[in-house]
Amino acid sequence: MSQKMDTIIVKFLMNTADVDEIEMLTEWLKKAENKQYFKDYIKTNYAINYNLKNYNSKNFKKDFLRKIKLNKSIYVRYKFHKILEYAAVAVLVFGLAYIFEGSLFSNSDTTTPSIVNTNTILPGTDKATLTLEDGSVVELEKGSTLKTTNANSNGEQIVYKGGEHNSLETVYNYLTVPRGGEFFVILADGTEVWLNSESQLKYPVNFNKGSTRLVELIYGEAYFSVSPSTANNGTKFKVLNHSQEIEVLGTEFNIKAYADETNVYTSVVEGKVTVNNGDSIQELNPNQQSILNIETNRMTVGTVDIKSEISWKNGIFSFMDLPLKDIMKVISRWYDVEVIFENKALESVEFVGVLSKRQSITQILSIIKSTSINNYEIKNKTIILK
Repeated sequence: MSQKMDTIIVKFLMNTADVDEIEMLTEWLKKAENKQYFKDYIKTNYAINYNLKNYNSKNFKKDFLRKIKLNKSIYVRYKFHKILEYAAVAVLVFGLAYIFEGSLFSNSDTTTPSIVNTNTILPGTDKATLTLEDGSVVELEKGSTLKTTNANSNGEQIVYKGGEHNSLETVYNYLTVPRGGEFFVILADGTEVWLNSESQLKYPVNFNKGSTRLVELIYGEAYFSVSPSTANNGTKFKVLNHSQEIEVLGTEFNIKAYADETNVYTSVVEGKVTVNNGDSIQELNPNQQSILNIETNRMTVGTVDIKSEISWKNGIFSFMDLPLKDIMKVISRWYDVEVIFENKALESVEFVGVLSKRQSITQILSIIKSTSINNYEIKNKTIILK
């Protein structure tokens, strides 16, 4: 490979690459042989060590993290996401490169974490349970198939048959995704829904002609790409949950409404939606998010980094200045583990990072350990942060 590309790789990992260089690296990584070269290059850690050997790594790390927080370019962040996607690297943390089993910056605490039996802790997979209209429950997971009158599933997704019906009674199915799972469903009207871990969606098997298309996110997180009203005889599409009603005026949006969280988050990617909490109605446009506090019923609206908000459906954890307490809720759902903060002060410590959801739990924790915690312990399916 050319010396120029080697230099750009190093600059990317050092968070010093400019927009043109990131664009060049993105295009270069579209070739399979270049992806492999990129991964092999990172494994050696040679370029990183070479560039850091004359630095005070402790001061460099502090300054580097400061620069990372100041970098708010959505375009550059997007390209970082794309490079992560193309290269399938273990992790790229906005310039902090975690090199498989070690981190770029060594922590002053080199204590080896205590780990007891992590064989049962695995990244989440495509799995769900489907509750049919007659009350029977079917397990959906890779390797299994399902064929009903209304739907087909290959174990990784379920697709409902199209077409509208006229019926006096609406028949519902429930799709429930457990901790450690995710699932994809195409509803009868063509609407696509991605369900995150620990989520449940209620929806009709068929949509009645001329009636509002109504589904309910009972709990959890879901990304909707809604089939337009023009393709469904002008009918509206609405999403209910226990605290609000969303009317879709566009196509793509994300709802996060977990039962163990105080806030409900609605984020718009394309088009627009209206959010009605009973007291007020807010219209959201692309890159806007409403936050509804279910205890006070107060709703606020602001602008967000939408790529970061929806990264979960693309196989990425994107944590932007989130406290560890919130981050570990996400981790616990995806890896189906319990998390205990032995040091309560760590709950409010913020972490900035873009991580792959396919990494092992020890790799994820080692990355967090390199910047945010002193140590951790794993006992079967319990993680203790120290």
